[in-house]
Amino acid sequence: MSKQYLTIHTLDDVHPTDIFHLAPTPTGILSCSGASSIQFNATTTSDFPHVHTFPKEHIAGVHHMTASANGDTVVSKGFAGEVLIWKIPPGTEATDDWVLEGKLTTAGSGGFIWAVALSADGRYLAGTASDGHVSVWDLKEEGWPLVRSYFTKNSFGTSVAITGEGELVASGHLNGGVYIFDNQKGKLWHSCQGLMLVIRSVAFSPAAKLLAAAGDAGIIAVYDVKTGDQVMTFTGHKAWVMSLDFNATGEYLLSGAYDGRLKIWSIENRACVATHGETAKCLWCVRWLPKAVAKGQTRGEMFAVAGQAKSISFYREASGS
Repeated sequence: MSKQYLTIHTLDDVHPTDIFHLAPTPTGILSCSGASSIQFNATTTSDFPHVHTFPKEHIAGVHHMTASANGDTVVSKGFAGEVLIWKIPPGTEATDDWVLEGKLTTAGSGGFIWAVALSADGRYLAGTASDGHVSVWDLKEEGWPLVRSYFTKNSFGTSVAITGEGELVASGHLNGGVYIFDNQKGKLWHSCQGLMLVIRSVAFSPAAKLLAAAGDAGIIAVYDVKTGDQVMTFTGHKAWVMSLDFNATGEYLLSGAYDGRLKIWSIENRACVATHGETAKCLWCVRWLPKAVAKGQTRGEMFAVAGQAKSISFYREASGS
């Protein structure tokens, strides 16, 4: 079985440097880079126009960014160490008018915060630190308190994922460690085995039944979240796997690699169903776009990729594939 995806548009020179991260919303996509500004492009029309630039609050650029499912809360992590919270004020009709709410206090969370991930409802923010700590903050409570802090084996936390309502957090580390934490009980749930090299990305399936992890081994390991057992292994990438993302149904897993190749994997068939390699430049981030764009309105399956080329490319499923 194979699936066909077509490149429908490429936005060139969105940023002056590598684009490190993408964060989709129902109406657009946020992007960040080594430059100080975060950009927002609409995804509801075929030309994907630029509609908003965030104030230049990150003096040294941004390497990670995450958004709530409805797009009203955005968290950005800068190279200078700052974690900034952006929100669309309540009652605002515009869906692209974020204002800076403030800077997160990261005291008690271990070392330098690196990766961040926001729960779908925008309440819980998870972050990994340079000393191996994995922390969770409650953004709905006054002062954004630290509510969970876990310590791993003193290895740099390179990636993080959180489930829709923040029940579980997963982290990937420099030493190849992959961990799943139960936020409701406040403890480590599983230490997942199988990968020995640097983990670059971790991703939960939408129903949080599976966790995918990948990195410098070029192998994608898929774990059963309930048991912690590795239940699938996807091979085929010939370079570091930099980014992973499940589609809305959990049927397909998208992966992007350092050599510019992206692959789509069928969870049911446990096989690669599509490969694209239009660029030889690193893909730092790959993301499926939400199917729902407005109340009662949906679109076909689409995803976006970005990286060293400084551009964002959009793909859609070919009709009849």
